[in-house]
Amino acid sequence: MHRIIESSDHGWWIVSHEQKLWLPGGELPLGNAGNFDLVGQSALRIGEWEGEPVWMIRQNRRQEMGTVRQVIEQDPGLFQLAGRGVQLAEFYRSHKFCGYCGHTMHPSKTEWAMLCDHCRERYYPQIAPCIIVAIRRDDKILLAQHTRHRNGIYTVLAGFVEVGETLEQAVAREVMEESGIKVKNLRYITSQPWPFPQSLMTAFMAEYDSGEIVIDPKELIDAGWYRYDDLPLLPPPGTVARRLIEDTVAQCRADYE
Repeated sequence: MHRIIESSDHGWWIVSHEQKLWLPGGELPLGNAGNFDLVGQSALRIGEWEGEPVWMIRQNRRQEMGTVRQVIEQDPGLFQLAGRGVQLAEFYRSHKFCGYCGHTMHPSKTEWAMLCDHCRERYYPQIAPCIIVAIRRDDKILLAQHTRHRNGIYTVLAGFVEVGETLEQAVAREVMEESGIKVKNLRYITSQPWPFPQSLMTAFMAEYDSGEIVIDPKELIDAGWYRYDDLPLLPPPGTVARRLIEDTVAQCRADYE
């Protein structure tokens, strides 16, 4: 439930506006509210980290606003809470009015939801399911440079699940559309909340079945098969993409060394 912050309140402070995150000194603020000029702000407690409460505040601090990507290499649990705060802040900002009747909405006191007093409609934060898959071919892994990554990073393939589609169908479709190949022996590995902007990544490993690489230039800059001991620049640790790559490398080492 939202409440007004007092000078004695302390914890982690997720101060967010328009999917931006306040990062004074490049870090998530931790400490008393008075030290960060947050007294009097409306806040929502969204979790706990290392024994300290985690608060979400919707406010534009104008200076030192960054993105949640800047904390991605910190502990995965803290990154997840930061992502939760940014997503909730955007949810409340984008649901001020009811999409059915146009009347003003207000936050629920019992759950993360927005309520309409006029038509009684109830809205929850929307989560977009995505798939991400590491594809192995003998001692190699398929890695690609995406058009949205201009930093030279090569990673595994991923994409959004479409309406009326299973996760398995989404893997097969996305891989075919982006790379032109077919996969087999799909295995679920793990999942990761991914606040860019409100996704849930479902991670798989698969084996190459058939086809030659033909990239979709709208999605990929380059793609190729890379031997497990000769890899390009990879995603940072803590990401589910990095885990899939490292798991595939470990399997290859076990089979070929």
